[in-house]
Amino acid sequence: MALSDPLLSVVMPVYNERASVEEMIRRVLAVKMRIQLIVVDDASTDGTGPLLDQLQRELGFTLFRHTRNAGKGAALRRGFAAVSGDIVVIQDADREYSPEEFPILIELIVKGRADVVYGSRFLGRHRVFLLTHYLGNRLITFIANVLYNTMLSDMETCYKMMRVEVLRSMTLRSDGFGIEPEITAKVFKRGYRVYEIPITYDGRGYEEGKKITWLDGIVALWVLLKYRFTEIASRSNAEAAKEDRTSLRPSRPLRSKWRRSISGDAPGCFPSRPSRGSSSSS
Repeated sequence: MALSDPLLSVVMPVYNERASVEEMIRRVLAVKMRIQLIVVDDASTDGTGPLLDQLQRELGFTLFRHTRNAGKGAALRRGFAAVSGDIVVIQDADREYSPEEFPILIELIVKGRADVVYGSRFLGRHRVFLLTHYLGNRLITFIANVLYNTMLSDMETCYKMMRVEVLRSMTLRSDGFGIEPEITAKVFKRGYRVYEIPITYDGRGYEEGKKITWLDGIVALWVLLKYRFTEIASRSNAEAAKEDRTSLRPSRPLRSKWRRSISGDAPGCFPSRPSRGSSSSS
C-alpha cells in the first residue's frame, strides 16, 4: 500500500561519539521530510551526554539515556519502543552514513513496492574498506544468503529501513551488534519484500573510533544460525494475501534505472532475491 507524506522515525544509538553526534543530529533534522528523531545514549563517558542534553533542549528530539553501557542492540530496542512513524530507519551517530540519502531509500516503501530497504555500501560510492572488515562482511553476508535463500550484497549495513508494521512483527532480543543479523534473519523468515539501494559510505578505522571487532562477526554467525532453525514465520494471512496481489519483480524501467546508477546517472534499486508471489516460511 502506498503511503502519502509518511513520518520517518530515525533511531540513533550513541556511544562515545562526542566528535560527530552534533553534526549527525543536525543533518538528520535537516532532511526535507517529516522526521521523528529518537536518540539513545548508551552510557557514554566522553562528554556525549551533556552535549546531547544541550542539543535536545535546542532541537526538541526524543532522548533516552542508559545508566550503564548495554550495547547497540539494547539502545536500538529502547528507541524502537518509542517509534510513532510510518517507516523506521537506523542511523549511526558517526559520519559513515549519509542521512541525505533517506529520500532515495524511502521511495520504494512509499510507493508500496517494498517492505524493507537495505542501503548497500558495496553497490555505491565508498571509501576503501579495511580488508579484514570487507572479507568479514562478505563472509557473513554469503552465509546469510545461503541460510535464508536470498541474494543480499551487504547484510551488516546500518541502513535498514522498513515499514513500522515490519518492525512490530519482530520481537528483537540482541543487546550488542547481533541486532543487525537478527533483524535480517527475522525479516527473511517472514518473507517480506526486500530491496537493496546503492548508498555512499565513508568508513572509518579503529583510530577514528570504529568499535565492531572480529568477535562481533562470530556473534553474527551464531545469530544467523540460531534464528534460521528456531524462528517461526508469523505474518498474518491478510498480509500474505495482500502480497499475493503485489508483484515483487522490478519493472524494466527500474532495472534500467539501476543500470544507469552504476555509471552515476541515477539512483538505483533491485530486489534482494527472485520474485515470489507469497511469503516464505523457510
